[in-house]
Amino acid sequence: MARQPTQFHRHAVSAFIFAFLTASAGAQESANPREAMPERPTVATHAYAVAPGIVELETGVQWQRPTPEFGLLSGPTLFKIGLRKRLQLDIAPGWAWIGQSGVRQVWLSDLVVAVKWQLAEHLPILADFSVQPALKIPTGSLRRGTGTGTTDVGILLISSRKVGPVSLDMNAEYIRRSGDGTKAPKDSTLWTVSTGFPIVGELEWDAEIFGFPGTSGPAGYAPIVAFLTGPGLQVRPSVVLDAGLILNITGYGGTALYAGVTWNMGRLPGFSARQLPPGPVSPRLQ
Repeated sequence: MARQPTQFHRHAVSAFIFAFLTASAGAQESANPREAMPERPTVATHAYAVAPGIVELETGVQWQRPTPEFGLLSGPTLFKIGLRKRLQLDIAPGWAWIGQSGVRQVWLSDLVVAVKWQLAEHLPILADFSVQPALKIPTGSLRRGTGTGTTDVGILLISSRKVGPVSLDMNAEYIRRSGDGTKAPKDSTLWTVSTGFPIVGELEWDAEIFGFPGTSGPAGYAPIVAFLTGPGLQVRPSVVLDAGLILNITGYGGTALYAGVTWNMGRLPGFSARQLPPGPVSPRLQ
């Protein structure tokens, strides 16, 4: 057991050295509120909100087979709604298909509702900084394996910046769950460091290292660390496609494959173009 915390700390230190070497203050503004601002495909989110009245959809599929007997296909989905400048409502339903020992079933996953609020920009250390409180509702099935059966409250701290054409996002999250800890750990945390950089034209590359520190209790788990990487393609200002894989470093299981799309669907009824600001700070590469 002693090796796992040591290994986890080594990965965490490496991630923050990477962040330090690539970090620099400065952000970029988008002049087009209809430009897609994907949080996909990384586990991390950026610090920026879609423009007031804008609805943006992110959805995709992810496949993983940790063992020959177990396969998991999930469909993460996120609706982002601009409430006002630098304030965004997130509604994240989803589904999961599980195949295990000849039994295959599909069911809804847990529903997450969150609010992202950008508090500041160009700070000396945190750069562009947001907080995102979230509530997870147990709409999934504990029996089917698509939910934890708990109600969760979380707080996510988000730091974003750009170094020339390279974007950098760092997240840290704390989650508190209901229950007695037998279904899922009562407390858990998450850290992420992700980056994106241009390749050619509208093609960019995304990379991320993320981890779930080990937890205690009946449902506790050892530290988990994984590395995500893959391309993203902006096929039009409002649409971005992504694909790639997630590689196990420790505790994650088998390699996962993913593909998805981010689509800026436009303004909600009742919001005129005159009501929209020139645009929020955007992490997209121009």
